[in-house]
Amino acid sequence: MEIKLFGKWDSTSVTVKDPSLKSHISLNPVLIPHTAGRNSKKMFDKNKMHVVERLANKLMATQVNTGKKNEVLSIIEEALTIVENRTKENPIQVVVDALENSGPREETTRISYGGIAFLQSVDVSPSRRLDTAFRNISLGASQGAHKSKKSIAQCLADELVAASKADMQKSFAVKKKEEKERVAQSAR
Repeated sequence: MEIKLFGKWDSTSVTVKDPSLKSHISLNPVLIPHTAGRNSKKMFDKNKMHVVERLANKLMATQVNTGKKNEVLSIIEEALTIVENRTKENPIQVVVDALENSGPREETTRISYGGIAFLQSVDVSPSRRLDTAFRNISLGASQGAHKSKKSIAQCLADELVAASKADMQKSFAVKKKEEKERVAQSAR
């Protein structure tokens, strides 16, 4: 028996193109992505959590959906259905592509030396890249739905499709990534 996400999508055929993110993106077959905090006890155990569950946890961080995981999972299921209808491909692959395209590779950190503070460009770890990508995708979706006629599921689908195509004009997450990398490049 094949285990498919929400009984619809197979995650075994999804490929991660970025080699640095391969060990940090979990695509283990699950029916419903809900581990009930099982992977929050140890450091770096969140890498064992399914990608869709990590997205759900980030969407729950907003004030409206705090603690409503079932509601957020139904929003994500609806968004993935919209993505599948729009792109005609596996929506989990679209989510993975969106994460790869919206995670910054370079950031700046503040360094103080002799009473003078300046910004220094640093490489970003794969775990932080994913966390930033999840945060920016969920922020883009919630800001798109705020005071709008579009539902959060439609805005999340728009953000995922635009981020998977690396469209800087339509995607909030890709725009933030490019902005961070531009600042880091000037601080080299």
